[in-house]
Amino acid sequence: MAQISTQSKRLLSHVIANWACALQYEDLSPEAIQAAKLFWFDSIGCALGGSQQEDAKILLKHYRAMSATADSSVGGDRPACGSKATAFVSGFKTNPVDAAFLNGHMIRAMDYNDIYWKADPCHPSDLIAAPLALCESEGLSGKDLILATVIAYEIEMRLCEIGRPGVREYGWHHATLSAFAAPVAAGRALKLTPEQMVSAIGISASRTFCPGAVTAGKLTNMKNTVDPWAGRMGVESALLAREGFSGPEHIIDGKEGLFAVFSHVQYKGQPATFDGEALVKDLPTSPTSHYRILDCGMKSFPIEALSHSPLTAMMKTVKDNNIKADDVKEIKVEVIARAADILGDPHKYRPDSKETADHSLPYCIAVGLVDGMVTPLQFREERVDDQSLIPIMDKVKVVANEEFEALFPKFQPSRVTITTNEGKSYSTRVDVPKGDARDPMTEDEIAVKFNALGSDVIGKDQCEKLRKRIMNLEAAEQLDELLELTTAR
Repeated sequence: MAQISTQSKRLLSHVIANWACALQYEDLSPEAIQAAKLFWFDSIGCALGGSQQEDAKILLKHYRAMSATADSSVGGDRPACGSKATAFVSGFKTNPVDAAFLNGHMIRAMDYNDIYWKADPCHPSDLIAAPLALCESEGLSGKDLILATVIAYEIEMRLCEIGRPGVREYGWHHATLSAFAAPVAAGRALKLTPEQMVSAIGISASRTFCPGAVTAGKLTNMKNTVDPWAGRMGVESALLAREGFSGPEHIIDGKEGLFAVFSHVQYKGQPATFDGEALVKDLPTSPTSHYRILDCGMKSFPIEALSHSPLTAMMKTVKDNNIKADDVKEIKVEVIARAADILGDPHKYRPDSKETADHSLPYCIAVGLVDGMVTPLQFREERVDDQSLIPIMDKVKVVANEEFEALFPKFQPSRVTITTNEGKSYSTRVDVPKGDARDPMTEDEIAVKFNALGSDVIGKDQCEKLRKRIMNLEAAEQLDELLELTTAR
């Protein structure tokens, strides 16, 4: 490859590529390594549940058919090993590009995976199926996957921070930005050179600018598909770059790149901009560095976002004071005005579907009090229709607290006060929901979510084996056993 010019070296794609290619597993902090394993634990749990969604089933059927067509065109069955990768649950063996997409979609399908929100929102775990597929197909280790995972989070989250304002404000989806991060994670798994990594970024980002229509108006299956599709592009772009295929190095901050094309957009009378310096400032390089993965949050409940803080407050109040459902006379829930309006209107006191129940504070509070958890199990039809919950829902009083308004969105303040039949009151205020990086989920708390999502899919015993394998990921010389444990028997 021709020598890179001095001007080219200043382009951001080169700075990112040089950093990603130089970073080693030994450079990661113990906290970042642990976080990567916890996010994989959470993500695979989400994928087990996601595999049961109708759109995931459609995609699996489609890619099975596509694979069968490809096999017949070359005169026979291809071996289910070598360069193949595995789709979760089904065990379907295919090429790493398709496997990354199928697995990434399963992680995303229930909208229950991780969340980071700055100028733009993002879900970094939408992209980590990309390095997983390559690590499996290339025979790489758990340490290789952890390293690529930390890199995926670092670049995705930095891209989320640098918009002034974020691209979502002027009609673009964050999958646009994911297309710049996914090839970096995939390329690191393939151990690309910096020059190859630059091309991988250029190839991927050239093809995956995504309009916000996928999350505006009437929602379709594409809502949870565009970001995994960016992960798919990351894998294919990295593989092409390894073979010498080139892509524009100026795709971020050069002529007609990301920054340039959005500079034409006016937002409140000002041109949209990006803070390119912030994208690469203080990139972590040692065990003492701060890695962005530690700032990402998880979803502890499969419910509307503004319900997380009040439900967290209720669960803490109950746990700290050993309150039983039969002891409760009233539950007062103070939230911001929009949460009270959306989640506490009269119809929400008599939910008749999952879609209404997961947007109902009375239902979520009542079922959480009775069951001691709020997982997808609590939104099955038979639970939503359980008439025994109605008297408890009627004890929930949702009110707007105007003082909380000024603190939103940096904080999501909520206060829950439980009054018992004996006249005692117990109150808890929560400013950040459980799962936020400021109040992270523990491994045991993730396990509750994981088992609720996975037990009916792969069995309780296999869920426990999979947990141990994930939480000892750094010891795995190859990933075959991990993928085998994700497969339903």
